[in-house]
Amino acid sequence: MTGRLPAAFTTPGSSSFTEFLAGYAPELLPGRGTALPVGEIPAAPHGTTIVALAFDGGVVMAGDRRATMGSQIASREIEKVFPADEFSAVGIAGTAGLAVELVRLFQLELEHYEKIEGSLLSLDGKANRLSTMIRGNLGLAMQGLAVVPLFAGYDTDRTIGRIFSYDVTGGRYEEHQHHSVGSGSVFARGSLKKLWRPGLDADHAVRVAVEALVDAADDDSATGGPDESRAIYPVVATVTAAGYLRVPDTQLAATVTEVLAARAEQHRQHRQDRQDGAQR
Repeated sequence: MTGRLPAAFTTPGSSSFTEFLAGYAPELLPGRGTALPVGEIPAAPHGTTIVALAFDGGVVMAGDRRATMGSQIASREIEKVFPADEFSAVGIAGTAGLAVELVRLFQLELEHYEKIEGSLLSLDGKANRLSTMIRGNLGLAMQGLAVVPLFAGYDTDRTIGRIFSYDVTGGRYEEHQHHSVGSGSVFARGSLKKLWRPGLDADHAVRVAVEALVDAADDDSATGGPDESRAIYPVVATVTAAGYLRVPDTQLAATVTEVLAARAEQHRQHRQDRQDGAQR
């Protein structure tokens, strides 16, 4: 009796879903479709700023909620931070549609490995798999549709949080302490350098991540700051030995209120000092 599944689905093979798809239906892989006409780059929403920092017992990853298309705000509520699997997170910057597709394929890649091998891939192995997938998008990246993710996770062997960044060619770099990607990354990185300290706990690390995004939004028009009037807050997640955990909006709202109130007080004090100086 002939089964209904094609033979490719019942034949033992690689633990990589990407390799399986490359053999069975390569046209479905990101970056393997029809090449764009020379000189034409379609308008598409772009994701912006992602930050990640290590703390004692894990990592925090956070992303703002704005997507832009030229000078236009394409979305105020896009999500750019996702669980890659139980012990890792991936954040996206670059062409939003391609980046989200890459993240879904990466999630499937890790789930496929776990089912075939019966164990989790190491954190270095996950980082290497993502590197290979980014390299597969190089053709579109060279035409202006780049995807630049940030990957972080809890290393169950070394019991620490680790952060990995990438370039558009798939080059993989381990970052220590903290890192950021996207259009507001220069400003976020300065904030992280100023506020990050060894020995941070999870709550303080979440606050540092929020402060970095607020600093990025202050100087980069493509990065959206916390929007209290619409109750739109950054997507913030921790990854620890307990796994991936998205910080609830109720907790973020309290942190955002504290950060913005402290900055408002600093600005008020600065104006008062200037007025006092002018009257002397």
